[in-house]
Formats: sequence, C-alpha cells, structure tokens
Amino acid sequence: MTDDRDAKPADREDDHVRYDQARYVEDGQYEPLLSEKDLTRVVIGPEGTSRGDERDGSDAADEGETDTTGGNRADATGGNRADATSEGVDSPLPDDLTRDTLELPSLSEPELARHYTRLSQMVYGIDSGPYPLGSCTMKYNPAFTEDVAALPSASVHPDRSESSIQGTLELLYRLQDYLGRIGGMDAVTLQPPAGAAGEFVGIRVAAAYHDHRGEHHRDEVIVPESAHGTNFATAALGGYDVVSLPSDDGGRVDLEALEAALSENTAALMLTNPNTLGLFERDIAEIAEMVHDAGGLLYYDGANLNALLGRARPGDMGFDVMHYNVHKTFATPHGGGGPGAGPVGVVSGLAPFLPSPRVRESGETASGEPTYELFDPEHTIGKVHGFQGNWLVLVKAFAYIARLGDVGLADASAKAILNANYLASQIPYDVPYEPFHHEFVASAGEQDAADVAKRMLDHGVHPPTTKWPEIVPEALMTEPTEIESKATLDRLAAAFDAVAAEDDATIESAPERTTARRIDQTSAARNPRLSWQALEDEP
Repeated sequence: MTDDRDAKPADREDDHVRYDQARYVEDGQYEPLLSEKDLTRVVIGPEGTSRGDERDGSDAADEGETDTTGGNRADATGGNRADATSEGVDSPLPDDLTRDTLELPSLSEPELARHYTRLSQMVYGIDSGPYPLGSCTMKYNPAFTEDVAALPSASVHPDRSESSIQGTLELLYRLQDYLGRIGGMDAVTLQPPAGAAGEFVGIRVAAAYHDHRGEHHRDEVIVPESAHGTNFATAALGGYDVVSLPSDDGGRVDLEALEAALSENTAALMLTNPNTLGLFERDIAEIAEMVHDAGGLLYYDGANLNALLGRARPGDMGFDVMHYNVHKTFATPHGGGGPGAGPVGVVSGLAPFLPSPRVRESGETASGEPTYELFDPEHTIGKVHGFQGNWLVLVKAFAYIARLGDVGLADASAKAILNANYLASQIPYDVPYEPFHHEFVASAGEQDAADVAKRMLDHGVHPPTTKWPEIVPEALMTEPTEIESKATLDRLAAAFDAVAAEDDATIESAPERTTARRIDQTSAARNPRLSWQALEDEP
C-alpha cells in the first residue's frame, strides 16, 4: 500500500487537508501527531472556508495513510469505523454532546492574538498591581520557580519505579523536612491538593486519632469568631458539631468562654495565629494546655503563617496538627480551581494516621548517597489525592524555600508586618484592634464596605477583603504582604483616602471605569453562566 496523502480529489483541487491533531511537514502538507482514533478531517478550501471531510475507516485503510512512525494507520479498535459525522452512527455520548457538523471561526492570527491580549489586559492580577486581600496573602509568584518547574528533569511520570525517580523522591523528602522544621512538626504529608483540602485532611487525621483511642464520643470542634473563615465549614464537613467561641474585648480568644466550651466531647480547637484581626494570641501556651487537659487536639490553620516565618513555630506553641497554604506562604500560584497544594504537618503521635504514601529514607547507595522509598503509615486514613500530590506546585514551593533560606524567610515575615503597619498608619479608616502583625482590619464606618471596595477599583487598585471578620463592623481586612514597595503602599493609601472622602451617591454607583459595572454577585454565584452559549437564554 502506498501513502497518497498528496493526492487531491478531483472536485477539491485547491483544497488542503489538515488533520485534527497534526503538524506541518512541508509544501502545505500535514501529518497526524498521533494515530487518530477519529478519521474525520478538517478541509480548508481555497476561500478559507472549512467543512468536514467525511471518510470512514475502510477508505483510510485503502488509502494506506500512515502514522508518525511510518506504520499503516488503522482504527484503534482494529476494525473499520463508520463515518463519525454522518447520521445514524451509534455514540456512547448523549445526543446533546454530539454534533453532525464542525464550524470553525474564520479569524486571522493577528485578530486572534489581539483579542486574547485585550482580554488579558482586562484582568487584574498580582502582576498588575497591589492585591491586598486580607487573609489571602496574595504574594507575587516569582518567575524563577516557574523556570525550575519547567526543567525537563521535573517532567517525571509518577508511575515510574521508585529506583528510577530517586531525584523526585529526594525533593519530596526534603520538602517534607523543610515544612516540618518551619512549622515545628514531626511529620508532613504533601498529598492534599489545596489549602482547604489540607484543612479537611487535618481534621480527618484528628478524627482517626480519636477513633483509634476509642473516643468516639468526641463530636465537637471549637472555632473562635476570629478564626479563618473556612474553619467552620471544615469542621462541619468533617462530621463535627461546631461550637463557636466569642472573642474577648481585645479581639483574642476569651479564656473563660473557652473553659466553658471545653468538655469530654471536644475533639479539637481550630485556631489561626495570628488571627484574622492580625492579632497574636498571647495566651497560646495556656490555651494549648487547656485543650490538651480536656483530651482535645489543637489545630493550626496556616493561613497567617507568613507572619511567623523564621520567628515562631506552631509546634512550639503546642499545636498538634496544621496545614500549610503554599500559595500564601511560599508564593506558589493561587489555584483558582486549578492545581494547588495544602501539606499537613503533625506531631509524632498523629504521624501514623497521615495519608499514604509518604516518603522516607530507605538506605544508602554504594557511594554513601541516601536512597528513598514510599511507605504507608501504620494507621493511615488512606489516599486523599493521586500519587504524592500536585508535583509541580510542590517543586515551586521547594524552590522558593530553598532560595530564601532561613534568613530570607524571616526577612519576608518582617517586611510583611512592616508593610501592614505602615499602610494602616496612612489611611483615614479606624483600625479598632491592635497591635496587629501582617494584616489589619479597618472599619468603613458609616460607609458600606462593599461599596468602598467597588469604588477602589475605579482608582486602579484591588480592594481588601470585605465584611469579614464580622467582629468589625463594615470590615476592610487588608494584607499588603512583603512584596510591596513604599511607593505602592502610598498608592494604595491614596485610594483609601480618596474613597473615604467621597459621597454616598458616588461610591454606591461604583465601579464606573471597569469593563463590567456592578455585578449581582448573589445571582452569579447561585446561577452561574459558564458558557457564552448561555447568553442566548437571556430574556
């Protein structure tokens, strides 16, 4: 059989054939990148129009088309296949997911490039300017970590044998060690794929610990009002009753209220330190003792760990389990629904319950180099994600920590605290709780915090987190992080100042200068339109 891809049908003399997944070879010819399962081709006509070139598997076999290895191309099932675009073909897909024709837009490359460039310019990100979302720690994601993750040596398939991925296992082992030392924890799992997932895993590890001890009656988790917002949901999702703990007049844990809330039913107290007001829990040692005396565990939410780097460790304060938000503390990209990582650290007594597998040293090579292996903890709660977690995210976190080192991490926390305090001193809004560390919560006073935030968009900056924590009326939770210069902080302060001086009518109509005006956020959340096709459903 001969390869006659160069042949043209008589009635399509000027057409050029292009495969669905193809690469250009030469002289206007294309060849398939992979052995195609669907033999349908897209035909580009002389006027730039397109239509489906309908051929069945037998025609392709007769023409002797070859794959990239030079072998004859056949249907993946080994037999002939009916035309994929013709009617009457059985398909495993529902009817509303199949189509009889394929329409392609007739756009030139410059038109397409300009369209997506305009869209990118309409999006505000950390590369665009300051992003002071309180409790979110919107750090700049340094490019060098992307370069490290893009190295060919980082592209290792996780199904390879342990002996052939020793470099990968070594990096994971060293990252476990880095995180353990930073948090004062004895053991770490890297498997959870996001901060929220790590939080859930931490609670499930605590539950497994209590169940193993036969303490099935422990069905309550205490969460302070000043805790990170996800803690309430995590405890409930973990199957626990949530006991809300009021703050004292200073915005910290009320010890008398804690004593009243603790009981033989207490499984854990979830705490953020510093809390969402930016305040350090000065009584943390006493809090830990009270929780442990009641038989509970102390859980550390790592949302605000950036304030402690190189200066204090949760493990030294008495915490038993914690999760790390590498997208906050260690500058990996915020997932936005995409790949993330939320490692979990525990003290030695909880290590047997961590997810499997983990990485450990297994011996030495003949030259004395350590070797590594995967293992399952004795009482593991099982797998919570594929393989060892989101590998490339973990590579970026490792690179960031290794690059900064102990001195750099401590410097990051110092500058984060300095920046927050400087910015707060430059704005007209009242900050009712202090002294704060890496973030502060101002009150918009008589103004609506949401209106203030939307008006700040017109001044070219991203607003802070609003309406949380509820302990501050019309809260503006602000966290500039260590990355911002004094000039940028002054620009942020100027936006705060300008909005504070504006009248209600102006801020209530904001934003006016953005691509989209005021959005009905409730309807958008409850009835999302996830496709442009949904626009056709508008009345």
